[in-house]
Amino acid sequence: MSSALEEEIGARTAALVPKWTGASLDAGPGDVECERGYILHWAEATENANLLYWDEGVAQDVTGGWIAPPSMLSVWMRPLMFNPNAREQVRPLEMHFRLKDAFELPEGIVTGNEIVFGVPVRPGDMIATKQTVTEIGDVRTNRLGTGRPWTIDVTYTNQRDEVVAVESYRMFCYVRNAS
Repeated sequence: MSSALEEEIGARTAALVPKWTGASLDAGPGDVECERGYILHWAEATENANLLYWDEGVAQDVTGGWIAPPSMLSVWMRPLMFNPNAREQVRPLEMHFRLKDAFELPEGIVTGNEIVFGVPVRPGDMIATKQTVTEIGDVRTNRLGTGRPWTIDVTYTNQRDEVVAVESYRMFCYVRNAS
């Protein structure tokens, strides 16, 4: 049995589902290229003693050369705090915010996150992202409110168009229940 709010949101947003499912946004490259100094400082700050980041011989034998830790993935997309050549930045998960606005669902939470890694990030790589809406679910009500779930995939590629990773975010966006 659905509530009046579920029916209202369903009717108001039904036509938007096919329009937004599959929609993509190319966020372009980050401001910095991967470099060895960033990798060393990250390993230092996290006290990561993995020899892949400290010993060139090990890195060469295991991965064919230096690589960045997978946990640094988002580092390459962070905008510089000051950049005289800055271009307009796309917010992380911009598609999520556009969906919230279009569907008039002001609240949102991340309900799940998964990363599948591809080729490693190496010094000299420039990483770019593309955000794609892969799924928009049916209207539902839970303890948070009434709204829709959706999934957005963020695909990270290097300058050779090789997939570095695909990060899937599952969200639930909603209108709060009246208390």
